[in-house]
Amino acid sequence: MNVIDATISQLLERTGQTVRLRGWVYNSRRSGKVMFLLIRDGTGMCQCVLERTDATDPIFERARHLAQESSVEVVGLVRADERAVGGCELALSDVRPVGESTDYPITPKAHGVDFLMRRRHLWLRSRRQHVILRVRHTLIDAVRRFFNDNGFVLIDTPIFAPAVGEGAATLFDVDYFGERVYLAQTGQLYLEAACMSFGKVYCFGPTFRAEKSKTRRHLTEFWMVEPEVAWADLDAVMELAEAMMTAIVSRVLTDHRADLVQLGRDVTPLEKIATPFARISYSQAVELLRGPRTRELLEHDEQAAKDHAAELAREIEQIEAKGDQAAKQWQKDKLAQQEAEAREELTDVRERLENLPTHLELAQNFEWGKDLGGSDETIISRMFDGPVFVHRYPKQAKAFYMKIDPDDPRLVKNFDLLAPEGFGEIIGGSQREDELATLEQRIDEQRLSREAYEWYLDLRRYGSVPHGGFGLGIERTLAWLCGLKHIREAIPYPRLMGKVYP
Repeated sequence: MNVIDATISQLLERTGQTVRLRGWVYNSRRSGKVMFLLIRDGTGMCQCVLERTDATDPIFERARHLAQESSVEVVGLVRADERAVGGCELALSDVRPVGESTDYPITPKAHGVDFLMRRRHLWLRSRRQHVILRVRHTLIDAVRRFFNDNGFVLIDTPIFAPAVGEGAATLFDVDYFGERVYLAQTGQLYLEAACMSFGKVYCFGPTFRAEKSKTRRHLTEFWMVEPEVAWADLDAVMELAEAMMTAIVSRVLTDHRADLVQLGRDVTPLEKIATPFARISYSQAVELLRGPRTRELLEHDEQAAKDHAAELAREIEQIEAKGDQAAKQWQKDKLAQQEAEAREELTDVRERLENLPTHLELAQNFEWGKDLGGSDETIISRMFDGPVFVHRYPKQAKAFYMKIDPDDPRLVKNFDLLAPEGFGEIIGGSQREDELATLEQRIDEQRLSREAYEWYLDLRRYGSVPHGGFGLGIERTLAWLCGLKHIREAIPYPRLMGKVYP
């Protein structure tokens, strides 16, 4: 018998052939003399069917003792079956256990998020997490391909930085052989130097922010891609961001439409993403926040949340009643999972109800000159069908390196790109200040050390040109693309306040 080594992703093209798969038991069940093993191998999942006969009795006995997440090698005939996961199944002729798995902690039963996060190293094996991180892989590849195909040069920037890049309040201190340095908040300043050599550059790597925040949008360690372009003004930088975003969305939809649907993501809003994106000024954003439309939106949200909470409460009661009557353990486990999910969603809805009055008050009383908060960005982004640029913020709310707007010196030539559907900021960028005297003044105004930035000031002393760039957060973008409620699912090993394991 000719046996071909294959992966699950290759099975459809191997129909009618005998193959060997190597993977892990995701689930198993028996029905009389038939055993069903759901095997995963990193490329997909496959239902494997083993019928008990005199000839297969020893194999059946080996398979019967396979626990969840046992590693195995299986051999079988590939049969097309539209009802099966992946469109085919494997009729087994051999099963060889490789590694035992005893009392695997993440069972089909209900588990809370805290429980799962403590076992993140194992949770990654679940179908949902597997899909999310494969989309992340494609997202990162799409970003790299966009810049590589458009003449950008990759520049790796330092993780240890001697000076602040964004805000002193969010710096992680590091003892660097007796010298105080910081974990990098951005690679931008170094990219500005590189773009004066190569014209168009980008970096991609981890960045760190010591924000004492526990919101759904914050991580202390996250990944960011940052392009920087010489001879670019604010409009050129925004156009670059538009082109990159449409390329990313198109690639993810092409490669992962079915995966997004499996995650429960409505792909219709993603299909509508097209240039040009809407553009509003910071001042126009403030008017929107203070206006009647915001009140109407949040009052509608409040009523919808109340209705949803009542509906979930009724659903939980019904599930509890069914659980009392369930006869089989698998039925009880399934109902327990449904109840846990409903209770978690109810907690989220009640939390939203508690926060809505505060969000409304902050928006309606927003003071011109402040930076937009997360709830403000959510409100504004929901007023548009697609991504929206908010540009030209007050200089007092932004970093020292942003170009002052000559038409209104109160403002800087920057932008935030807000993702639709309430996901908020995913890109922040600006035209950089290219005049030496103005940059020196801005450094002094923010009481930064002139000495620490002397090398940066050199870029304005020796052939300064207009230039600009932006930073895109991978995790926030992935959360938007996949429709995730919490950013912690958008990175393999999230770092949050109080969480550094695993």
